[in-house]
Amino acid sequence: MELDWSVVATALPELLAGARITIVIALIGLFGGSAVGALAGLCRVYGGIILNAIAFVYVEVIRGTPMLVQVMFIYFALPLLVDIRIDPFLAAVIAVVINSGAYIAEIFRSALLSINKGLTEAGLALGMPGWKVLTNVVGPLALRRVLAPLGNQFIVSIKDTSLFIVIGVAELTRAGQEIMATNFRAVEIWSAVAVLYLIMTGVLSFLLRVTEKRMRVL
Repeated sequence: MELDWSVVATALPELLAGARITIVIALIGLFGGSAVGALAGLCRVYGGIILNAIAFVYVEVIRGTPMLVQVMFIYFALPLLVDIRIDPFLAAVIAVVINSGAYIAEIFRSALLSINKGLTEAGLALGMPGWKVLTNVVGPLALRRVLAPLGNQFIVSIKDTSLFIVIGVAELTRAGQEIMATNFRAVEIWSAVAVLYLIMTGVLSFLLRVTEKRMRVL
């Protein structure tokens, strides 16, 4: 088989446009997912019976179902239930927020529970209110411990954006598929798509390692 890598140069603008959409979906989705995950993690640890139960059900339902099913439900089933039309891009962002939020909730819960209870008791004994113990004592220590697993979740979520091809989002994988359908250069195009994903996840890994070192985690 003769390879023609010049097709990659021709297709690069379209692939980069798809990569840009992948990054935007991942950034917005992970920002929202981190907020949802942190809130759900706090509910799991400090929320009492009701909030803990709600967060538990959310985490178990999302972790127990494939992301592909979740985005299909959001895009195809949810509009039938609430009688609204959801844009494919918005459906993709919502899917990342909900899916990553469940995993991030468990990351935060584990980090909070790993902090020695003696620190909390010492803070309370000094007269600090509970919220101040959380934000000034437990929170900063827990934040250092979530960085590594949080980075792994971010990388997984970036790669999972390729699933949104099923609802027609013009992200990187879909861009690669459309280009390949016109020139039939599968080896060259899918190699280029793989390299672009590696660049995105590699940059993210590098940034996380720098952050970890600055926080003296390593």
